[in-house]
Amino acid sequence: MAVTDEAIEKIKKMIVSGELRPGDRLPKESELAAALGLSRNSLREAVRALSLIRVLDVRQGDGTYVTSLDPQVLLEALRFVVDVHRDDTELEFLAVRRILEPAATAMAASRITPAGLAALAAELDALGPSPSVEALVAADLAFHRGVARWSGNTVLCSLLDGLSGATARARTRRALAVDGAADRIVGEHRAVLGALRDGDAEAARSWATVHIAGVEQRLRQAP
Repeated sequence: MAVTDEAIEKIKKMIVSGELRPGDRLPKESELAAALGLSRNSLREAVRALSLIRVLDVRQGDGTYVTSLDPQVLLEALRFVVDVHRDDTELEFLAVRRILEPAATAMAASRITPAGLAALAAELDALGPSPSVEALVAADLAFHRGVARWSGNTVLCSLLDGLSGATARARTRRALAVDGAADRIVGEHRAVLGALRDGDAEAARSWATVHIAGVEQRLRQAP
């Protein structure tokens, strides 16, 4: 095992064991390196690596802290992976969405409130009859995030949010380039909303599946 990897693993064990908890400040570098049997350089590299994936928070002049370890924080790294993926894996990311998003939508059917439904409906209504592509892309992202939040599962919500990075927005733009795509996307959103309003989890799941599958199909047709 590389020295830096060993250092990362030792800090990870301290967190997993509860020796270091969310929000805790790490001991001074010299003390922690001695306690873990590491060189200060390898410890420094480990801290740098763990800060990049949001496990640790290095505060200049203050010290290094364990983050909240909230899924939304830890899974931010997923968005980076999504944004730098190869073009030939584009449809694979959508396939993952097709697995996760219908489940989140079904879960939302029993949890969403009248106020939540009204907010989603207002966002769709605000598009008007001839929205711009940028408005549609923003509305699509907001709609999917809004539904996922009502799943009640923070990990699932964070995973789906991580799949909605810059390249996801680019995919939506490309899908909208297909003739009639804008009307179909808005129509599918309204169908999902109708199922949520009825509290019909299976209909919500089905419409979400239809919607994501439709995006996949339109991407295949896009120039």
